[in-house]
Amino acid sequence: MSAIFNFQSLLTVILLLICTCAYIQSLAPSLLDRNKTGLLGIFWKCARTGERKSPYVAVCCIVMAFSILFIQ
Repeated sequence: MSAIFNFQSLLTVILLLICTCAYIQSLAPSLLDRNKTGLLGIFWKCARTGERKSPYVAVCCIVMAFSILFIQ
């Protein structure tokens, strides 16, 4: 089953995308800053979400890890 049809997998992919983009933004800021619009602007928006909402993203990652390890 693909991640589009399984809600928990979709949330996992979104959280990983946000965390990865925020990490890339911290290593090479110019890489994502030049693509603020268009299709690649999604990665810039994910990086901004990861930077500004980092406590909430961290809590979501912990809850998701707990649910994957112990509930599934």
